[in-house]
Amino acid sequence: MRDRLLAAEKVKAIDWRDDALYLLDQRVLPFEETWHAYTTAAGVAEAIRSMVVRGAPAIGIAAAYGIALAARERFAKGGDWAGALVQDFEVLANSRPTAVNLFWALNRMRDRLARIKNNESPLAVLEAEAVAIHLSDREANLTMAQLGADLIRKHQGNLQTVLTHCNTGALATGGFGTALGVIRAAHLEGMIERVYADETRPWLQGSRLTAWELANEGIPVTVNADSAAAHLMKTKGITWVIVGADRITANGDVANKIGTYQLAVAAMHHGVRFMVVAPSSTIDMALASGDDIPIEERESRELLELGGKRVGADVDAFNPVFDVTPADLIDAIVTEKGIVERPDTAKMALLMCRKRLH
Repeated sequence: MRDRLLAAEKVKAIDWRDDALYLLDQRVLPFEETWHAYTTAAGVAEAIRSMVVRGAPAIGIAAAYGIALAARERFAKGGDWAGALVQDFEVLANSRPTAVNLFWALNRMRDRLARIKNNESPLAVLEAEAVAIHLSDREANLTMAQLGADLIRKHQGNLQTVLTHCNTGALATGGFGTALGVIRAAHLEGMIERVYADETRPWLQGSRLTAWELANEGIPVTVNADSAAAHLMKTKGITWVIVGADRITANGDVANKIGTYQLAVAAMHHGVRFMVVAPSSTIDMALASGDDIPIEERESRELLELGGKRVGADVDAFNPVFDVTPADLIDAIVTEKGIVERPDTAKMALLMCRKRLH
C-alpha cells in the first residue's frame, strides 16, 4: 500500500529549498497555483494567520520551518541569538490558537534547541529537526491510511459511499493526508464508490481543495452544501463519515472544523460510522475534555462578504472556526500509533503509551 500511495502522490503544499520556506497559497486554489517564499518567522506566522497554509499538521510543519528561519536570522546578528528566539516562538504560537500541532512542533523545536551540543552547528541542527517533523508527518499519514482502510474493510468491506468535511489531504499535511489519506487508500483497494465533500463554509475548503485533490486522482467526488449532510445520510447510503482533527483531548473529544459536531450527531441518528483520523501530535493529554479547548473565532466579514463585496445584511455574525465533537459520538480515532474504537480516557492514555506503528 505504501508504494501505491507514493506512486499516486500528486499534490504538495510545503517545500523547503534554497534556504526558504515555500507555501502553496490555498486561498486561491483551485484557480491559481501560486507559491510564496518566506524567509522570516514573522512571515510564516502571517501565512498561518491569513490561511495561506492551513490544516493542523501543515501549520505545525510550517511553524517548525519558521523557527529554523528565525534562527538563521538571529544567528547572523550575533549576541544571545538563542535567547532572542523567544520572541519568534511567541509570534508563531500566537498565529492560531486551536490547532495543537502548532504548539507540539514549536515545543519540539524548543527542546532540540536546548539540547544542541558545542560541537554541533545550531542552524543545521534546527533545520534538520524541522525537516524531520515534516518527513515524520508524511510517514504517519501513510501508516494511518493503511490502518483506516483496514478498519473500513473490517466493518464494511463492500463498496463504500463516504462523507468528508473540510480538507484533510496533502494540502493540509506533510503529504497524503489524514482523513483524505484513508479515503485514498480505500479507493486504491477498490472500496470507495463515491465521496461526498461538504463545501465547508465559509472558506470552502471542501469544494475548492478536497474536490480538487480527489478529482486530480480520479476518485469520484460530489460536492454538497454543508446543510445537506443529514439528507445525504438518509438518501444516499453513506456508510462512513471520515474527518480530521485539530485537537483531541485526553478523553477523546475532538475539535475540528466547524460543522463536524453536527455531522457526528446526524451520523449517530442514521447509523453511519464516524471516523477521526489524526496524528498523535494532535492529541493534547494536558486537556481533560473538549470543554478546555480554546475555540478560535474569526472576523464576521468571512460570513457577510463574498469576494470582498458585502452580501449579508448589516448585522453581526458569529464565526467560530471549530466545534467539539464528544467522544461518545465517535466510532474510531485512527493515529499512526494505532486505532482507538469508542474512545475514552483510559483508551486514549493506553494509545499514547504505544510506539508508532510502521
